[in-house]
Amino acid sequence: MNQAVRDPALDQRKKRRLLLAAIACFAGVLCLGLGLSVADAKKQYGKTAHGKSTAENAKGKKSKKSGSLARAKAKALAKAKLAARSRKGRNGVATTASAEPPSPPARDYFGKQTAAAPIAARSIGSYVRGCLAGGQMLPVNGPAWQAMRLSRNRNWGHPRLVDYVEKLATDVQSKDKWPGLLVGDMAQPMGGPMTSGHASHQIGLDADIWLKPMPPKTLTPEERESISADSVVAADQVSINPEIWQPGHVQLLKRAASYPDVARIFVHPAIKKALCEAAGTDRHWLSKVRPWWGHNYHFHVRLSCPPGMETCEDQAAPGSDDGCGKELAGWLKRMKTPIIPKDPPVQKAPITMAQLPAECSKLVGYVPPPPASPVPMGPPLPERKPDGKAAVTSVSAPAPAAKPAP
Repeated sequence: MNQAVRDPALDQRKKRRLLLAAIACFAGVLCLGLGLSVADAKKQYGKTAHGKSTAENAKGKKSKKSGSLARAKAKALAKAKLAARSRKGRNGVATTASAEPPSPPARDYFGKQTAAAPIAARSIGSYVRGCLAGGQMLPVNGPAWQAMRLSRNRNWGHPRLVDYVEKLATDVQSKDKWPGLLVGDMAQPMGGPMTSGHASHQIGLDADIWLKPMPPKTLTPEERESISADSVVAADQVSINPEIWQPGHVQLLKRAASYPDVARIFVHPAIKKALCEAAGTDRHWLSKVRPWWGHNYHFHVRLSCPPGMETCEDQAAPGSDDGCGKELAGWLKRMKTPIIPKDPPVQKAPITMAQLPAECSKLVGYVPPPPASPVPMGPPLPERKPDGKAAVTSVSAPAPAAKPAP
């Protein structure tokens, strides 16, 4: 008959249990002899899971709590000191914080201007935050162009832009056999933010030119308001509509980009793709033609700042790359999978007069209100010495009044 194999670990566990029972028995006898309850014994002799007595653990909790209270008090005191210091006005007098008076939307001032400022022509600020001094109006009718949407009064620009539009119109008509240009928005008489439609077009160096050829007849004012421009982009948003797009469009955009004072031309990504495919070996002009949202029925010309005009902020040059590679592929991918926002888009706050260059306020006669004066709230706060004690301010007695002369 085989003997059962003894497990050494089991023997160790039995011994440990016997030892713990003996200790518990001894503790019970001791407690009874001292007249202590089991709860009292736990408080004085009991150990926590971390090896500390319950009394030590309670003491640690109390010290942590007092430390947290001390830190909270110190933080509140520092915050109160900072607030008191910020209330100190000039000459040490405590004052209330006064907010700057609100600045009105700039579009409300520039949108109602009906004529240009009769001074030397200058583009002031940037394409998206500026204004125009000495603007010039593009004639409503020309030998190779017609201005559209006359009710908006946006056929104004820097003289350099007006010269460009007129030259482009006559060149494409005489050299490229394009019927003529239909010119959309340029700038308001004094530039600045518009009441609708554009973020740029503010300094008189931007112009929208329709991709629809000019008709052979002179349009009436009513027709210029009602006729729609034709989109040359197909429904898939990544190719052009062959029924509307024609080789003349390629030559028109190439001519528009060929002038040295052109900084950029913005078109729909599908139009950029068509230009890349049709350009052939002469591709240097493609670097100026950049894809952007919209621009499916017109192209947007942007001229660089006139030479030596320090008030005009130029845009960085686009570089020598033709833009037909990785950049265009990224844009076409966006067109295939448009981003649909989960939440309704947040309307951007309009540009205010305070956000434009100061010269723009002078153009439209806007005078900013003076800053609000702080309101005194009490005597000056005491200075603090390096040791943290408040300095005692001596108050001298008033000097006796002088006796009147006899």
